[in-house]
Amino acid sequence: MTFSIIGHCTETGMFGVAISSSSPAVAARCSYARAGVGAVASQNVTDPRLGPHALDLMERGASPHEALSILERRGAHMAYRQVLAVDASGQTAIYSGSQVLGMWSEAQGRDAAAAGNLLADAGVPEVMVQHFATSAGHLGARLVGALRAGLDAGGEAGPVHSAGLLVVDKQNWPYAELRIDWTEECPIAALEAAWEVYAPQADAYVSRALDPAAAPSYGVPGDE
Repeated sequence: MTFSIIGHCTETGMFGVAISSSSPAVAARCSYARAGVGAVASQNVTDPRLGPHALDLMERGASPHEALSILERRGAHMAYRQVLAVDASGQTAIYSGSQVLGMWSEAQGRDAAAAGNLLADAGVPEVMVQHFATSAGHLGARLVGALRAGLDAGGEAGPVHSAGLLVVDKQNWPYAELRIDWTEECPIAALEAAWEVYAPQADAYVSRALDPAAAPSYGVPGDE
């Protein structure tokens, strides 16, 4: 019911996840990233414990492949799970259990991995990874662009209703966390619009958190 991409920016060290689904609030249940450590997407029949567990293992030194191998051995009902991971060295890994729903596939590249289930076309993840690899600019824009490329390549077999983008940088809070939890229109178009609004302000929100006195003004009525 989901297709997603995880990515790492070699220039900034940022990590991120872009994801869409026919289910509501997919990003709230399936997207995980930790500054300096990596990013994880946990999908299909979702177990929200898997993302933090994988990031904990990677923070303690496990590679993405080692972390997902541990989850496969120790996790509950892993035949129903699909999990993607990327770390700070750009290594990626994907686990897809034997009970993943419908047409599913996966693709990996340096610094990015994509996977999906109940897809309209098995080539969707490869299109997403290739788009990420050949695009430039901010990690958030590359991830959202890859999600759009996946939709244009067929996306999910049915209509999608939710989408999200999660990006982490150097702080222990998200650099960007944009979510379209439900819409009857295209959630990826709504996510693209949200990113266009948020991206120019993202650095200022970090500056305000770290040093409000030295941060840019808000630029709203009443702000002197």
